Amino acid sequence: MFTTRPTLQGTFGMVSSTHWLASQSAMAVLEDGGNAYDAAVAAGFVLHVVEPHLNGPAGEVPMILAPKDGEVQVLCGQGPAPAGATVAHYRSLGLDLVPGTGPLAAAVPGAFDAWMLLLRDHGTKTVAEVLRYAIGYAEDGHAPVDRVGQTVETVRELFENEWPSSADVYLPGGNSPKPGELFRNPALAATWRRLIAEAEQAGGDDRTAQIEAARAVWREGFIAEALVRQAAVPTMDTSGARHPGTLTAADLAGWSASYEAPATYDWNGWTLAKAGGWSQGPAFLQQLALLPAELPRYGSAEYVHLLIEGCKLAMADREAWYGDAAEVPLGTLLSEPYNAARRALVTAQASHELRPGSPDGRTPVLSEHAHAVASGESGFDAMGIPAAGAGEPTVSKEGAGEPTATADRAGEPTVAGNGATRGDTCHVDVVDRWGNMVSATPSGGWLQSNPVVPELGFPLGTRLQMAWLETGLPNSLTPGRRPRTTLTPSLALRDGVPVMAFGTPGGDQQDQWQLHFFLAVALRAEVRGGLDLQGAIDAPNWHNDSFPGSFFPRGMRPGSVTVEEGMDPEVVAELRRRGHDVTVGDPWSEGRMCAVARDPETGVLSAAANPRGMQGYAVGR
Repeated sequence: MFTTRPTLQGTFGMVSSTHWLASQSAMAVLEDGGNAYDAAVAAGFVLHVVEPHLNGPAGEVPMILAPKDGEVQVLCGQGPAPAGATVAHYRSLGLDLVPGTGPLAAAVPGAFDAWMLLLRDHGTKTVAEVLRYAIGYAEDGHAPVDRVGQTVETVRELFENEWPSSADVYLPGGNSPKPGELFRNPALAATWRRLIAEAEQAGGDDRTAQIEAARAVWREGFIAEALVRQAAVPTMDTSGARHPGTLTAADLAGWSASYEAPATYDWNGWTLAKAGGWSQGPAFLQQLALLPAELPRYGSAEYVHLLIEGCKLAMADREAWYGDAAEVPLGTLLSEPYNAARRALVTAQASHELRPGSPDGRTPVLSEHAHAVASGESGFDAMGIPAAGAGEPTVSKEGAGEPTATADRAGEPTVAGNGATRGDTCHVDVVDRWGNMVSATPSGGWLQSNPVVPELGFPLGTRLQMAWLETGLPNSLTPGRRPRTTLTPSLALRDGVPVMAFGTPGGDQQDQWQLHFFLAVALRAEVRGGLDLQGAIDAPNWHNDSFPGSFFPRGMRPGSVTVEEGMDPEVVAELRRRGHDVTVGDPWSEGRMCAVARDPETGVLSAAANPRGMQGYAVGR
């Protein structure tokens, strides 16, 4: 099996992220004596600068931490719905879905506070020390990747006519960011410089006091004031109307990031740790639980078919049972009796149905929208595109031939002229020489999500679009509750010892691509043998859309499978014979995996990053 790069190995420290500047900034922190957590924070803030179409400070970030001498923890940087974000309020505006853009879709921002909490409790550096890399790239400039400018061009008309503060940052002089030319965000740099100055003045020489002061500036100081002002501005969103948001000063002041125990599942000597049922993370665990004792040959049609069908069952349960507005029955969903019954539903033929289970005999309840898209009665065409043309499918038809997945729609946001976007994400993994390990998936607050806050240089997020405007569902829009997120970092342990951190952008695809990667590693598949992270990342990948999507307009393609061109044609033909609606996508179009690992016996560290997207890199020594 051809692979693009070596799996990096060393003993000092390893970083993998979705952008080389973030990876190298994190490595610089390690070289300067910082630990994995210091490095991750620095990388996170650099990602805000260099991947602004994929994340921002007012977005969100779940993390999984494995301290060298402590318990594995989830750090939740997903903010809840504001107090005024009720189903009744949105329905009174004539909405059936939360818009995909604009302040109505803004949850309480979570990313900044989560990074600060990580720095305070597990790091060793000051706020100024971890922010200096992001400030440098925002102030002095960086050469942007192609897709920043492509995204800006797609929303140029929106920026120029409706969101002038975004045009000021991303269309200076009428020009969008271009590779090879330095792009700057001086307003963002000024925000961080002012925050540091106020934090140092309030906290003196005490590192912890400075961090607490920085958190206070975000939640109650000049940043909070600017965010609330912006949220109150009636803003054009994907509904085609201008709406103000619901975020208030009390919402910002009353929330902070928090720790919780991970959801876990034991499989063949491994323990997989994920965020809980407020995320889609347990869908990864359910897919493992659905696997039979004996797996078909890795990469065979039977193997791919089995994983696709298991994913459909897990995602159907995600739709019926996951969310922060109800108790998620994870114990039953991961139990052997439940999964034995679910496993029996998998036959040799592809299912085109949405089939949630009945844990503890409970009747699954799906949203009206989920019922509609599953039955084809929603006004969406066969490709999952709404009839009105708003919103983006995962794949597109080109001419009269077979539909092919376009490269910019696999792992990158797709944007319509009105700002409708699937959005996407970043990822960073770090392991240091002491054995500390972290996996983080920052997202939201995209440049195309909301107008840039003029005083700050970044926009609000749109994570509320994942909650339903119906009452009585686990994922109903509920004040004080988190919208169910697709963000899902992963951590793997062997015999109770953390050995691997990994993750990927990709929305609903994240726990599909991560499962495929993990099994390639765990099965020592014939990609190159052994714990070969790079070979497992480079192996041909795939995903399906046979369940309601999490992003506006929340379409579904029953029976669909999108595979990379590199997949064996005989496997593709057999999948079609089994009833799968297979789309052959572009080469290197499925996934943006990152991974780091540590062998507890030898202390050898490893790292790999995805070549897809042409920007992810691993570094280390």
